[in-house]
Amino acid sequence: MSKFSGSSPITYKLDTDMTTNTSSQTPHVQFNGVQKSYDGTSLVVKDLNLSIAKGEFLTMLGPSGSGKSTCLMMLAGFETATCGTISINGRPINDTPPHKRNIGMVFQNYALFPHMSVADNLAYPLKVRKIDKDESAERVSKALDMVQMLDFAPRRPGQLSGGQQQRIALARALVFEPELVLMDEPLGALDKQLREKMQYEIKHIHQRLGVTIVYVTHDQSEALTMSDRVAVFNDGIIQQLASPADLYERPENSFVAQFIGENNQLAGTVKEITDDEALISLKDGGEVLATPVKIGKNPIGENTLLSIRPERVILNPTDERIKTLAGDVLELIYLGDHIRCRMLVAGNDQFIVKIPNRAENIGLSVGEKIKIGWQAKDCRALDAV
Repeated sequence: MSKFSGSSPITYKLDTDMTTNTSSQTPHVQFNGVQKSYDGTSLVVKDLNLSIAKGEFLTMLGPSGSGKSTCLMMLAGFETATCGTISINGRPINDTPPHKRNIGMVFQNYALFPHMSVADNLAYPLKVRKIDKDESAERVSKALDMVQMLDFAPRRPGQLSGGQQQRIALARALVFEPELVLMDEPLGALDKQLREKMQYEIKHIHQRLGVTIVYVTHDQSEALTMSDRVAVFNDGIIQQLASPADLYERPENSFVAQFIGENNQLAGTVKEITDDEALISLKDGGEVLATPVKIGKNPIGENTLLSIRPERVILNPTDERIKTLAGDVLELIYLGDHIRCRMLVAGNDQFIVKIPNRAENIGLSVGEKIKIGWQAKDCRALDAV
């Protein structure tokens, strides 16, 4: 037994109501009690238990050093798990070399052969697998057509733009028709506009082919745009595994709330609590209603951190059921589709409100004092136990 086996594993089960094929069949990819240490003392990945369905697009998201890339490298076979089992289609692959795992891989730096043409780059993995020339040529043409790069077959990578090279890298990962494709920060080197375009292209290719994709990124918007589910990593542990909508709307702890999207936080204590609503006394005065996420045996008086999205804050609410707080307008920034308003609220001078750009909202001015509030269902009382 590993010296690290004392930690309590966190296990995530497949959801049976997902839009992807996530029935009770054997998971396509499974991590069972997987740990990784590079020095024999500290764990980079801690007791990972994760199932990925066939045809699913799962993203491993987290800050640098959170363990997400290490998980991908262990699945690819470039790193070895310290303990635990990694399986594909129910078969352990811990001792299977990378080239025998039938996995396509897309890297951030593209990893194309500079001395080969685009067509030869795509033909190489087929040559390694001893595919005959006629079938190889057909597969190369099909893969290039899929990424709209058929006319670039004779060119070399150095004659292509960054976005074109990324398309070729994607086509090469798919040309030998793998069941599983791994992507490690594949869009990190592209500019914002091209990166966003490639996100949709990869998403659409996934929808057409139905291949299983495991994607690693630290870009939250990328993860929300492309994924069926997202595993949020921090300190070698999955903090939450859920659909993009669930992660954004229903974060389970303060780390996820802060890491996924923009988020306002206010510190307080639990004054009253029921199953679906809590009255919170704020540290700097005032009371608000929130949805309790964690309920302990004796939560009254416990500290909590409130999470409220900027677009869910209501200015000058008229609903009498909404408890209000005073807000001082400190800064207004025009961003086209909305106005970003920074306020001083309950001692927090970084409280952000996103105001839709409508004519009735333009009159707001710096120095103005207004009332703000929110629906209890839109505010999460986190870490209350």
